[in-house]
Amino acid sequence: MTVEITGRAQWDAWQARVLPPVEEVRGGLWSVPVPIPDNPLRYVLVYVLESDDGLVLVDAGWDDDASWQALTGGLASIGAAVSDVRAVLVTHFHADHLGLAGRVRAGSGAWVALHRLDAQAATDLGRHSGRLVDGLRRHLELHGAPDTEVRGIVERTQVDRFAGTPAPDVLLEDGETVKVPGHGLRVVWTPGHSPGHSCFYEADRRLLFSGDHVLPRITPQIAVFSRSAGDPLADFLRSLDRLDRYEVDEVLPAHEYRFRGLPDRVADIARHHAGRIAQVHAAVREAPGSTAWDVAQRLSWSRPWGAIDAVGRQLAMAETLAHLVLLEGRGEVRDSGDTPRRWYPRDRPASG
Repeated sequence: MTVEITGRAQWDAWQARVLPPVEEVRGGLWSVPVPIPDNPLRYVLVYVLESDDGLVLVDAGWDDDASWQALTGGLASIGAAVSDVRAVLVTHFHADHLGLAGRVRAGSGAWVALHRLDAQAATDLGRHSGRLVDGLRRHLELHGAPDTEVRGIVERTQVDRFAGTPAPDVLLEDGETVKVPGHGLRVVWTPGHSPGHSCFYEADRRLLFSGDHVLPRITPQIAVFSRSAGDPLADFLRSLDRLDRYEVDEVLPAHEYRFRGLPDRVADIARHHAGRIAQVHAAVREAPGSTAWDVAQRLSWSRPWGAIDAVGRQLAMAETLAHLVLLEGRGEVRDSGDTPRRWYPRDRPASG
């Protein structure tokens, strides 16, 4: 990976497994780390911008008391308070990004902005949170998870965290300039990690607030879940290509640390997925009739399959399924259409 680490204090903290400091990135622009409880990503980097009439946040953090204290403490360290916030621009609806936006709005009257597709996804999850467990169970069974695994995953699923998802006040669209006095922040729609994931581009300072779309060390999760639609991996890869049109001096991601070298990092991520696509395709050719769960067990992960916990296996299956759906869209594999759903190379009959 050819990137230049610009958030050196953030990188040092990442290596030491501690929370990085609050930093002034540019004049009137700070990064404030907000911890995520019990999560290997550890924290979200909330960016705080001075505008002509108050502060603007990019992302808000997880809705948790310790996270709230970190956010308010970070604001206090730069001589500000939640009451100074006028807007919260959210890159996507996941709980570690949107979660605290409701508390910020309640404490300041700020407006919350989110892409309309993620606003719809968040509304659906909140409205149907009680049905998520049944949908998850059916999804796991459909794609070949053994009964014991299904029970273990369902028992660990927390649906209550979707019930209080804050609704946005402003719906964003691709290409528009967000109305923030003193800043020209352009919405760059980058679906894949979520349907409406958006980056924010500040042309004057050539900065890209990349959310989870482009991270310096890891790739965002691209997965097919029970409520997913379309081909999220194809969307993600097209979204990576779209970044070519922007001149970016520094990337400000939501996790890990700031960096330079966006084109090289984009190429690295694309190569990673090309290799994974080839690996999934090979697994289907070698064992036609495999379920997504079967294929996931044949892939290489950061840990052996047996060392991955139940929820981790669910996520691995969901990522594998995203690659299978992409291959199906390319006409290279097809599924059996029954339960459990089995996958075959296009040049072999479904009867195997």
